[in-house]
Amino acid sequence: MHHMIDSCTNEREEMSRSVKKLTGLVAATFTPLTAEGEINLSVIGPYIDYLIEKQNIKSVFINGTTGEGSSLSVEERKQLAGAWCQYGRGKLEQVIVHVGCLSIKDCQELARHAASIGADGIAVTSPSYFKPINADALKLFIKEVSIFAPDLPMYYYHLPSMTGVAFDAADVLNGIEQVIPSFQGVKYTGTDLRDLGQCVSYSQSHNWSVLFGVDEQLLGALVLGAHGAVGSTYNYFGRVVNQMLAAFDDGNHMQARVLQFESMEIITFAKNLGFDVAVNKQVMSEVSGLAMGPPRLPLLPCPVLKAQAIAQKIKDFSQGH
Repeated sequence: MHHMIDSCTNEREEMSRSVKKLTGLVAATFTPLTAEGEINLSVIGPYIDYLIEKQNIKSVFINGTTGEGSSLSVEERKQLAGAWCQYGRGKLEQVIVHVGCLSIKDCQELARHAASIGADGIAVTSPSYFKPINADALKLFIKEVSIFAPDLPMYYYHLPSMTGVAFDAADVLNGIEQVIPSFQGVKYTGTDLRDLGQCVSYSQSHNWSVLFGVDEQLLGALVLGAHGAVGSTYNYFGRVVNQMLAAFDDGNHMQARVLQFESMEIITFAKNLGFDVAVNKQVMSEVSGLAMGPPRLPLLPCPVLKAQAIAQKIKDFSQGH
């Protein structure tokens, strides 16, 4: 029994030594579709160059909410993950593949595939139709997915607004290292700063990453010790948000606040126009010049004028810095 515990501890220590910690800004990427609604892999290469050259973004989180992952088939998600890993090799620092699905079998297959193509990590949301009854049930689910990619860092993607699974993320993290040696952190997309703070506090001794997912509130999370952020807006104004991170790191909190307030204004403007994934996708096309294509049903395409109005605000914001 002691031997098993020791070997598990050694495995964890080895994992935390060899894993490059995920920090800074991570773009939650869009999934380019053709006009007919099929995935368009030809955009991925130019998309990567755009993120690196124009936004100073070096890590991506693919097939998540922004990427309409739950609307894609398992095969499509594999093709996208393969393209991001292939075109990102030697360019991107980390490609994190979201493998969350309603079916654990699909999650496991996506995890296995992510490991086979050289992804840098995987993340999983809670199932949202049949929901885990408590944090222990969710831990067991995550564990059974991680077994299919034991050498890949595993991140829990906490997203109560979409999954309807609202128990504290800190309860999911508590003791998870005892059952999942590959566990490396949480993408926290929620607004409960008490729970977020407890995640940061618990993660410190394990050297895990706590990444915040509510773009317009990032500065509040940084004060609590978040190590970075995963978000859709970093696709098109990541360069300016990187300036906010640098100001915060330098102790220039006044400047960090100015930049956060400015980004809040843009997101509020967008929200007042009905900012959802479909609108966001069209905004990305307008700002970047990359053809992201339509969203997939049940999301509906957004009016171009609405997207152009938001895109203009973003361009002015970026040019001002």
